[in-house]
Amino acid sequence: MLKRITGVYVVTDRFVNPNRSHIDIAKAAIEGGASVVQIRDKQATTRQLFDWSKAIRDLTRNTETLFIVNDRIDITLACDADGVHLGDDDIPVPVARRLLGASKIIGRSVANEDEALRAIAEGADYVSIGSIFATYTKPDAGKPIGTEAIERARKVLPPDYPLVAIGGINLQNAAKVFEAGADAVAVISAVACADDPIGAVRQLKMLWEKIRGGEQK
Repeated sequence: MLKRITGVYVVTDRFVNPNRSHIDIAKAAIEGGASVVQIRDKQATTRQLFDWSKAIRDLTRNTETLFIVNDRIDITLACDADGVHLGDDDIPVPVARRLLGASKIIGRSVANEDEALRAIAEGADYVSIGSIFATYTKPDAGKPIGTEAIERARKVLPPDYPLVAIGGINLQNAAKVFEAGADAVAVISAVACADDPIGAVRQLKMLWEKIRGGEQK
């Protein structure tokens, strides 16, 4: 399993803070010690997304930070990203696996434990459950499901299967998310809008090490 998907999973967003680009946020994620950086931009042209993804791929290469592309299998292949993250409206996981092969990571967004189990059965390498808390960075996130959803998912998933939590997570509530059983927290504004984005990543990582780190050794 993907032991590297732990701690902090940073999703880039160029709109939540117009003063920071995808590249700026990715650099902070890498320097802060995030295990994953994902580029997400549903409004970019294909060429824009490729150029930004290629730049982030170059930044993450030979580091401990994985690079994941949201939605786009073509961009994942074109820039040789580590993997893709898929939602309900994207290509099904089995089809993505056929296109990407066994070496690429495939993540899947889920809203409950039943969807998580289905994602595993289809071949997803990790699941991201949410929205845990209210969030304004994803208008279609739906009603918050709370940390209880993490606890339920953790109980039915294999112990070593990466469970990522997303949605409204920040330094003030991340401890509750880790305590509920999440292996990683996916964050957007908590890093992109922080006065010190590198420091924000480091603080979140320290929280994970304090609460969950001992379990991973």
